[in-house]
Amino acid sequence: MQASPAAGAGLVRAHPRALLLGAQAQTGFLPVCDHYSGVEARMRKSLQMQAELTQEFGTCVLDVTLDCEDGAPVGKEAEHARLVGELAANAPSGARVAARVHAVEHPAFLNDVATIVGTAAHRLCHVMVPKVESLDDVLAAERAMERAGASHLDLHVLIESPLAVERAFDIASHPRVKSISFGLMDFVSAHGGAIPASAMTSQGQFSHPLVVRAKLAIAAACHAYGKVPSHCVVTEFTDASAMQAAATRAAQELGYTRMWSIHPSQVLPILRAFAPSLTEVETAAHILLAADAAQWAPISHDGVLHDRASYRFYWQLLERAFRTGVALPPTVSHWFDAQASTTISPA
Repeated sequence: MQASPAAGAGLVRAHPRALLLGAQAQTGFLPVCDHYSGVEARMRKSLQMQAELTQEFGTCVLDVTLDCEDGAPVGKEAEHARLVGELAANAPSGARVAARVHAVEHPAFLNDVATIVGTAAHRLCHVMVPKVESLDDVLAAERAMERAGASHLDLHVLIESPLAVERAFDIASHPRVKSISFGLMDFVSAHGGAIPASAMTSQGQFSHPLVVRAKLAIAAACHAYGKVPSHCVVTEFTDASAMQAAATRAAQELGYTRMWSIHPSQVLPILRAFAPSLTEVETAAHILLAADAAQWAPISHDGVLHDRASYRFYWQLLERAFRTGVALPPTVSHWFDAQASTTISPA
């Protein structure tokens, strides 16, 4: 039984996002690619690339994170923070721009937050805090943001040590934390040579047991609290096939819904790896249209029973398609028009 989309015309329809998301589902949606740059010329080019891809795909398909931690020359952290704040404040309308500040224990942290947030709080989509070891670090970052007048801004955090991995569930539980990233190279280095350098490669990071265990722990913690797990970098940025393979494994095997890019050549492979196929999108559209026509009661599709549990899965698939620039069937595109995607909040 596949109900016609016209069935029940005239009824007031609830938006799928309002019906299907809640305590048991991720309720925040972010672009699947988080692109990092810290040198002035590259930061400017990253913002330009974001604008061009937004125009091409019809939606913002990546965040641009301006980097103070690895981007700032030692001894010139204050100057770099001012540059990041100015670039973020002057980013084009509609841009999704974030800033990675120094770790909370670094001498430059408080100035980073005060300078960047104080200058660009109205333009930033979030602040990334690296080397988070515990919930106390999250609370320290939250206090600094509040002092800077940005209690509205989300926090993203980077977990980079064995102890932090063990505390991932506590960190993910904080309501201001919207995403957790895994810091591969620092995690390997933190083991004092007990993990070989090969575990930092595009292949080795998916085979070494301690690295895979850490990635799974972070993904599990994020999904437990409806947060976004963000996969680590692939440093072999000239190898497109390695990038594509790593992104595909992160998405399909380890439960990650977002990934870091450190070079423009990595953006499209990440989008392709995290995007659902056209066949998956068409199936999801058929099922959700039939569900909508049935007022979200159970239906049968190709001899398989579906109810709100599976509707939630297919709705999230359409959300991911929209955020990776996949063309949606016209029959469901109305769910993603500008008004619906900005004014409908999850139940």
